[in-house]
Amino acid sequence: MIAPRQWMAALDVEGVLTPEVWIAVAEATGIDFLRRTTREEPDYESLMDKRLAVLADNGISMSQIAAVISGLEPLEGARAFLDELRSRTPVVLLSDTFEQFGQPLMRLLGWPLLLCHRLEVAQDRITGYRLRMTDQKVQAVRAFRSLNYRVVAVGDAYNDLSMLAAADAGILFRPPAPLAARIGQYPQCTEYDELLRLIAEAMDSETPGLEAP
Repeated sequence: MIAPRQWMAALDVEGVLTPEVWIAVAEATGIDFLRRTTREEPDYESLMDKRLAVLADNGISMSQIAAVISGLEPLEGARAFLDELRSRTPVVLLSDTFEQFGQPLMRLLGWPLLLCHRLEVAQDRITGYRLRMTDQKVQAVRAFRSLNYRVVAVGDAYNDLSMLAAADAGILFRPPAPLAARIGQYPQCTEYDELLRLIAEAMDSETPGLEAP
C-alpha cells in the first residue's frame, strides 16, 4: 500500500533567510545598479547579464564579492526558524543564487540542502554563470511532488511566484509592497513565528499533530 503523501517545505533564500547579496555588494562598491534584485525585476537572466556587465565595467573581482559575503549573517531569527522547521518536516532551499555565494551563509545556517546555480570564474573575475537547470525552482517542486510529497513553498520575489504556483501551498514572506498589493492568492507575513504558523496550517490537514507555535 502506498503511504499518504508527506509534506515538505521549499524555501527561497535571499530575503527569506539571508540578506540580498547583490544589495550588500552594491553598498560595498557604491554601484547603485546592483541594488536591483528579483524583488523588482521579473526577468532573472536579463538581470544577471546586466549585473555581470556592470561588474566587468567596474573591475569588480570575485575576491571583492567574497569579502562582502564573508561579512554577512543570516537574517535575525532565521537560524532558529530554520532549525525549528527542520525538526518538523524535510526542508529544501531553492535559490537563484550561486554556490560560491551561498556556501558561507549555509555554514551559518547549519548546512541545509541548497539547490542553486554556479558562477564561472577565471583569474578572479566572474565571466559567466551556469544555471543548474532552466526554471529550477518549479522543476524541483514538481520533482518532489512526483516523489509523493506535498510541498509548501515560501518566497518573497517575482521569481518565486511560479514556484508557489507549482506547490500544493504557497506563502509570501516579506514581499515588496508592489508585489504584496498585486498578489492576493497567497497568505503573507513578515515574522518567523507567523511563518511557522502558516506552514503548520498548510500541512495540518494531511499531518495530524503538527502544532503551530
